Amino acid sequence: MKNILLTACILLGSVCLPPSASAASLAPKNEISRAEYYLREFEKEVAHQHGGAAMFYRNKRDAVDRVKRLVQGYPDDPAVKALFQRTRTALLKSKGDYMEITPDMTAYLRNEQEMRERFGRQSAEAWKKKLATVEVLSPAFPAADPMEMTPSDIIGKYVVIDEVVYPSNQFIGATGEYAFAGKPSIGFYFIQLNTRRWLAPYEAVKRFRRQVDASIGETISFKVLGKITGVVMESPDASQNKKAPFSWGWVVQPDSLYVDGRVMASYDEKHEQSGSFVGEETVNDIKQGWYTVKSVPPDVSPEGLMEIFQTAIKEKNFELYQSCINPARWETPTGESLVRYHWDLHQARFQKQYVHAVFDKAKIKVVKGHDSRDADENFFLTDSDRSKLIKMSGEMEERAIVTSRAFDENGKQVGGKHPHELIRKGGDAGRWYVEDYAARF
Repeated sequence: MKNILLTACILLGSVCLPPSASAASLAPKNEISRAEYYLREFEKEVAHQHGGAAMFYRNKRDAVDRVKRLVQGYPDDPAVKALFQRTRTALLKSKGDYMEITPDMTAYLRNEQEMRERFGRQSAEAWKKKLATVEVLSPAFPAADPMEMTPSDIIGKYVVIDEVVYPSNQFIGATGEYAFAGKPSIGFYFIQLNTRRWLAPYEAVKRFRRQVDASIGETISFKVLGKITGVVMESPDASQNKKAPFSWGWVVQPDSLYVDGRVMASYDEKHEQSGSFVGEETVNDIKQGWYTVKSVPPDVSPEGLMEIFQTAIKEKNFELYQSCINPARWETPTGESLVRYHWDLHQARFQKQYVHAVFDKAKIKVVKGHDSRDADENFFLTDSDRSKLIKMSGEMEERAIVTSRAFDENGKQVGGKHPHELIRKGGDAGRWYVEDYAARF
């Protein structure tokens, strides 16, 4: 009888406990707990990126290795299966969010490439014609040695220096401010920087970079056409200690600057800005055909304003960009200079880092004055009460925070979320403006 009962219990147990729930197929609870701890920390790191991808996740290796061992040892454990799915989801998210990049989002890049090629052709032709009008000392290097010849035989001649790197080669010497080209073994040319003949063409190149081709960058290698005006001994070293040895060098007064295949700019004493780049007068007419937005609607929403702000940057519409920004931020010379500085940074980022940004719904709060839309105050306060509040508080001022996420040309999110602050005064009668125009997307 005892044997019969034992056999029945064994049979009953085999029926009641399926293989997936048998004790042998369940992972030890302490191993589950440890794996879940590291996985939970890994998930927190991923969430902290807000859709971006970090270079390194501190808890990723521990989480993945522990869950992998559990899956290999206890594949049928429901708790292990759940950890596997969570790890899979976290790994996918750790690579960053993605979106589809449409042709409309990158139209600005194609427009810029077309204009870059157009101005490149015009500048190459203008440079060729310019060189044909003057007698150029050739070759420029090795430079004539002032100690072995009469300087007057060289002074007054034109020279083309193929590689003047600015501002890297800029220095202030005893006789002036220069950019050097050359080295002791082949001689030096010192290009004068503290006169209009450099400053005007260089400013024209900066306008070209701002209006046409943002990919040029801050450090530029120029070809310089200039006239030799003298010879000086200088230490071509930008540091205060002047560790470079003193050397003789020919002083060159610039006439034209040429960024090979991109832009040529020349000094012109009759021009309103003392210089211009080739085709400068045609830029605005060309870009008018690009613009998809030309003004800011007075009733624009915070999110809508950020969309327009982005469009202005991508389409190189500086006037629209400026009209998006709180006028108090750019009405002074210093303010306008900063607005232009950050315009250049935005241009570079939309060239090298990302091609499009999307925006979350704005979070708006009243920071000053009486909010006539406050439901609680409208319920409890009389017209007289509200009038007193308006008189005491002054004009209503609102602040909005709109967060952005940027994506590269492959549709991958670059970085996390970035907040942008906007301001509006006067309630619905006012207009939203970008306050924090320097923030990256």
